[in-house]
Amino acid sequence: MSGHEHDEDGYTGTATLHLDENTELDVEVELRGHFQPIDGYYHWYGRIKADQRLSELADGKKRTVEIRTPEGSAHGEISDPDPWDRYRIMGTSRPPFFVPTSLADLAPAQD
Repeated sequence: MSGHEHDEDGYTGTATLHLDENTELDVEVELRGHFQPIDGYYHWYGRIKADQRLSELADGKKRTVEIRTPEGSAHGEISDPDPWDRYRIMGTSRPPFFVPTSLADLAPAQD
């Protein structure tokens, strides 16, 4: 067993990416995250499905963005498009998706 195992949380689906006050894009994302006890922060990260408009606007450069999903919003940074033109997105602290914070959050809803 490795010392780097993490219980990961995540989100896969649609999101709105705000590149600045006037530019927002509807994108598809796959996000994951975990709490890092060494620094005491929640780190989230993932990839944005290839999108021609995003590629034109970002032009392969790092950019600060806001990402919104149906589960929340967060500020992060896009960078490093991979060979398939999927931009990496990452952030620290509150993620743009639901993360259980107690055992009650994991229990199924009672009707």
